[in-house]
Amino acid sequence: MARRREQVLDAAIEVLGAEGLRRLTYQAVDTAAGVPTGTTSNYFRNRTALIDGIVDHLQALERREWESFAAGTDPADPGELADALAAFARHATGPARARTTARLALFLESTARPELRAPLARSRQTVLTWGADSVRRFGSAHPERHGRILLDHLDGIILHQLTFPEGDFDPAPDLRDLLRGLLGGPAEGPVH
Repeated sequence: MARRREQVLDAAIEVLGAEGLRRLTYQAVDTAAGVPTGTTSNYFRNRTALIDGIVDHLQALERREWESFAAGTDPADPGELADALAAFARHATGPARARTTARLALFLESTARPELRAPLARSRQTVLTWGADSVRRFGSAHPERHGRILLDHLDGIILHQLTFPEGDFDPAPDLRDLLRGLLGGPAEGPVH
């Protein structure tokens, strides 16, 4: 039963990422998931429940991915954190592109639909906590602020790569400079 629910949520994310919120219907999700008609509505009784489920599922997927990219990073070397963040950004704009565009579609839609803000705000707070925990591990004196700055930068470079793709996308040098600025130490890398 849990696997079928994940299958439905994965399909909902694909529909949302590829076609936008207006095309996110029970029928579209059932079709994309390859499940019998009515399956999505059995798990999510209304659109609000479906969107809440999508937001929570996106967060869980991104958390798993982030943990795999950050595994084994040396807290004595912020460059390793920069490399992990760069790998995550490349993944988010490559293999996980539909997932990322789904998340961004929800963000943009929330400007006109206040009912979307609560689950997104809850998710953002969780992600900010992860960001603070990450930079705290690397010695940040102000982990909440530094985590927010880092995550806002990461969101920005991901959005720009999705919108204006660069074939040789490598955010690692800029992330290294940002982390050196936040955590202390001289900036290195090319000036842009």
